[in-house]
Amino acid sequence: MNIEIIIKVVIPILGAIITYILVPLILQKTTKEQRNNIYFWVKIAVGAAEQIYAEKGQGKLKKEYVVDFLTSKGINITIQELDVLIEAAVKELNLIQQNNPPKDALV
Repeated sequence: MNIEIIIKVVIPILGAIITYILVPLILQKTTKEQRNNIYFWVKIAVGAAEQIYAEKGQGKLKKEYVVDFLTSKGINITIQELDVLIEAAVKELNLIQQNNPPKDALV
């Protein structure tokens, strides 16, 4: 009889803990991992686009390349989210290039 009462009380409490604490934590972690994964691929695509379309004024072609690349990876995000990620990746790439100029630029 006491075991039945404990089971009737403990199982709903454990269910509530799992539902309201553990599940959101797992979802939050997964979302962060997904964001990190998307940003990783955005950086790769931006770097490749910068190499392929090295001339000035080819921003539209670069963006199309990045969008096509991400789509081929199965990454579907909004254009607004993509714009933010691309700008962040371009800024990061520019900072790296400023801190590590090509060796022939020093001559």
